[in-house]
Parts: sequence; structure tokens; C-alpha cells
Amino acid sequence: MSSEPQVRRRRVFYIPGYDPIPPRRYRELYRKESAAQAAISGYEINVLQAKAQARFGWNVSAQIEGAEVESAVEVLVWSDIVKGSMDQGILATYVQLIRTAAIYIGTGALFRLMRLRKGPVIAALYPVGFLLVQLGIAFMVAWGLGRVLALWHPWAAWGGLGVVPFILEWFRRLDGRFFAYYLMHDYAYSARYLGANPPELEARMAEFTAEIAQALQGDCDEVLVVGHSSGAHLGVSILADLIRGGQVPKHGPALSFLSLGQVVPMVSFLPRAHRLRADLAYLSARDEVTWVDVTAPGDGCAFALCDPVAVSGVAPKDKRWPLVISAAFTQTLSAERWRALRWRFFRLHFQYLCAFDRPGDYDYFRVTAGPLTLAARFRDRPPSKSRIERATSRYTSLAP
Repeated sequence: MSSEPQVRRRRVFYIPGYDPIPPRRYRELYRKESAAQAAISGYEINVLQAKAQARFGWNVSAQIEGAEVESAVEVLVWSDIVKGSMDQGILATYVQLIRTAAIYIGTGALFRLMRLRKGPVIAALYPVGFLLVQLGIAFMVAWGLGRVLALWHPWAAWGGLGVVPFILEWFRRLDGRFFAYYLMHDYAYSARYLGANPPELEARMAEFTAEIAQALQGDCDEVLVVGHSSGAHLGVSILADLIRGGQVPKHGPALSFLSLGQVVPMVSFLPRAHRLRADLAYLSARDEVTWVDVTAPGDGCAFALCDPVAVSGVAPKDKRWPLVISAAFTQTLSAERWRALRWRFFRLHFQYLCAFDRPGDYDYFRVTAGPLTLAARFRDRPPSKSRIERATSRYTSLAP
């Protein structure tokens, strides 16, 4: 580690995944988990009220590794777009189910994704299966009620079908426990345009690009973009646009990209994901940015240790990024903590943003609030030996 801190002021832009929750939840998560990590690791960190910023965020004051660092964290909000895409009735959701399943099966993407990691594919199939189970239960209850009504009059048996919408609505109201509707909308959103970004998302990404470009003109030492889950592939395209547009000053702040729990192949393997594949290939060879990709085999919702550029079949000869490393949950979480979280799949998908009680070289709070740039912190870190780099996607074209 350098004897002199490289970062005293940092701008952090956090890009959430497909998530309808309000951005203040991320602030509370950061506040709670940073305090827990500080107590474990022996440093000081304080979450403060945000100064004037264009979007929602917070400030962080920290004393880490013998240095005082000020970081401004900002959430690049697209939860309103997510909410709009989730505003579907029950019937429309089942139509989405059929269309999305047909796209992933018909294009062959589903079977190729299974060659990489079965966990995220099972996560993708879960809402399909569980929504069909809900429909089956509704019709079974309707059939039973119909048999009872038939004792009164044969034609009355059809009246049992009247309970179907009520049972399905009951399941929908309990989706905070099951996540079937939520996940169905998530995968349907990516598949809707066969991997291309919807127009409203492209417009929002352009706003994010402009905001990051403005930060690069400031007096901070590092601009760090963090993309979690679906936010990882948004980050790839945003940074590719930023660099292509000549908006990264040669003598400006260090530009860093941290992708966490990425699900890039779910989109890049689709036939019309030309933009994303081109951006992956482009960003992977640029020296204006440092890109570190962190996943963990214990996260069943991510394509753990899958190099998103290589598996998409678009790795150029001069590929430099990303550095693929593992958060190694079974090593960085104590046995007791791992047992408590092991079957909480959605909670584990957010573990990258949380405290580790047996921390290794990945610490979200050292990265976002510590005195080293992402490049310096992982300069001597070799990539994971168990990373997957074989080209697997059927579709590799970079243009329509």
C-alpha cells in the first residue's frame, strides 16, 4: 500500500439494479453496514447529510488506513422507470411470462446461460414456475368449489372459476415474500427488446453520463462508478459513452468502475444486445478506466466469476478489463454468519454492499471511503483462478 494517501476527496456514483425501492434505503444500508464494518476492521466512518447535489446522496467522512477521506455518494436513480415497468396487472404478468420464456428458450440463450452458472438461471426460472404454481392452485380451488356448487345445479359448477382472480390477487399481494412478480418483471424488462435498452432507459443513461462527466471536471481525486446487479451493465454502457465522447480529461480524477453481483450475460446473450456487446468490447480495452468485477459463488443470483466480456464472446485482442475477483462469502463470512445467510438468496445478492465479519481484500467501505484509488487498491491482486472466460453466447455481433 502506498505510504501517502492517493485520495482525499472522492465522488461515488451508485447505479442500482432493477429495484423499485426508494434511494434513501441505500443510504440507510450504507450507514448501518459501514458502522458494522468499521467496528470489525478498526477504522472510523461517518455518514453525513448530503451537500447540494443533483440527485439523492449522502456524504461520508472516514479515517481509514491512517488517512482522512471525504466521499460524496450519489444514487443514480432509475427506480421510477422500474416502478413503471412493474405496473402490470395479473393477466399482463402472465402474458409477460409466456413472452419472456419464449424469448430465452427460442433464442437458445437459456441453454447457453446454463453452461455458465445454473444458479442465476434457476433464479430466472423461479418466477415462471412459481407463477404457474399459483395459477394451478387457483384452478384447483376453483375445481373443488365447482364440484360443491354442482351438487346444487350442474351449470353452477362454472361459478367456481370466479375465485381464480381473487386467489391470484391474494398471491400478488404477498409478493413481498415470494418475489415472483418482481423477478418476472425484471427478466421481462431485459427481454422486452431482445437485449436492447428501452428508450426511456437510454434517455436516463444519457443523463447519468452527463452527471459523471461533470464530476470529472471537479477537484476530487477519484470518480468511482459502482454498478450492482443490472446496474453493472448500465455502468458499462454509460462509461463507454463517456470515454467515446472524449469526456474523460487526461489530467483529471482517476476514473474507476466497480461492478458487483453482475448479471450481464442475461442481457448480452440476447440477439439485439448489440449496444451492450459493443460497449463491453470497447470498455475492456480502455486505459482511461480501471474496472474491477466482484462476484461470489455463494451468490446464486449473479454470474459468479464469469468474465462478462469474455463469456459474451466479444473480448478484443488488447483486452485489459475487468479484473475478475471473488468476494468468497464462505471465507469472508464466519461459519455462523454464513449459515444465517446461506438460504437468503436475495439478501446474499446485496452482501457486496454489506459488512463482512472475516473481511478479505474486498471491503466495500474501504473502496468507497478509503484513501486508495480502485487501481491502487487492487494493483497487486491477481484475477480469480476459477474465473470463467470461455465464449458462450450465440450472438456476438456488435452492430445490427
